[in-house]
Amino acid sequence: MSALKFVRSVWESFQSTSGVEPRLINTMRITAAEPGKVNFELPIEQHHTNRLGILHGATLATMVDTSGSLALASRGLYSTGVSTDISVTYLGAGGKVGDVVKGEVICDKFGKTLAFTSVKFMNSNNEIVARGSHTKFVASAIKDERNITDELKPEVSESQASEATRTSFSHRVS
Repeated sequence: MSALKFVRSVWESFQSTSGVEPRLINTMRITAAEPGKVNFELPIEQHHTNRLGILHGATLATMVDTSGSLALASRGLYSTGVSTDISVTYLGAGGKVGDVVKGEVICDKFGKTLAFTSVKFMNSNNEIVARGSHTKFVASAIKDERNITDELKPEVSESQASEATRTSFSHRVS
């Protein structure tokens, strides 16, 4: 099964069994997925905004939580564990009703007990408006019989990806 198909099936299960996702971000669309990475977008509606008429921070925080889980689904976890830490940094207005906020989430590290993800959000002008991180306890989730972790392994190891990120960053700073 492809990562995209599996992630979409996990997203559908969130919508049918959870309390938050179907009420707040039910129109979020998964646009791409590969092992360790998911792209998504949310058309901004009235219930996503604050009293200033712009995207509410709580909507983005919910998307950090949900997308972090979907990043783990892209690695083959059906049951995606429980949150231990969530962080959001708001860098600018995410948009208003009618705009689309886009996100990209990456599984930074997938261990035996914890998994770490990071996400960035872009507005309709492709400007970064927020970034987040999400840590999940996955020791119990790894045992779920619906997992397909053997099928959805990233092509590049996490240590190779981390080294590539460090190298790229050091070249930009120099």
